[in-house]
Amino acid sequence: MSTAATIDGNRIDRSVLEQIVREIVLAQTGAPPGKPDLVVSISARHVHLTDEHVETLFGDGAKLTVAKDLYQDGFFAAEETVMVVGPRRRMLPSVRVLGPTRPESQVELAFTDGISLGIDLPVCQSGKIEGTPGCVLVGPKGVVELQRGVIRAERHVHMGPADAERYGVADAERMSLRVESACTTVFEDLLVRVGEKIKLEVHLDTDEGNACGIDHARRVELFKP
Repeated sequence: MSTAATIDGNRIDRSVLEQIVREIVLAQTGAPPGKPDLVVSISARHVHLTDEHVETLFGDGAKLTVAKDLYQDGFFAAEETVMVVGPRRRMLPSVRVLGPTRPESQVELAFTDGISLGIDLPVCQSGKIEGTPGCVLVGPKGVVELQRGVIRAERHVHMGPADAERYGVADAERMSLRVESACTTVFEDLLVRVGEKIKLEVHLDTDEGNACGIDHARRVELFKP
């Protein structure tokens, strides 16, 4: 098997060629040597439900139906949607439910969604919902009134222990994300969330993603300030 290639008539060792290719790939993805490729996902408005609320909204014995698996293993977008109703009967008519179910129901929206609903959304970590506003959820079989749990989830990065070690960060620390695009933007204070069997993934909401032009980004870089 040949261990060399020819470029413009000049022979070049294959190991050197492979290194050049790796450097090109790293330059495009913004992933430092030894670090995996970075996925930046837009977390559109969605609802998390308890088992009890699934049955109330969709009928006795109802279970969430998987429509599409999400990037993180075991998580999915469900076929089911609900209407989210805010003050003065303002509403979002069809908000996707994500699974699996949780111990407490929660609604995650973007800033502009809050304006549409007439709710002043607090920015907080998913699951940390003490003192947050509520809303009404309407499904095909029933209604649930949430006393709390309507939030704008703060931007964050999920990673496993190995990724945390490579980046030199720990759970609950903060990082920055640079998105190079026509609207190059640096997002500061991304919350680091470390867990077992978790893939490296940044979550931005739709407002943040649109503002930085993430769909047309040339390069993304996650770094510790």
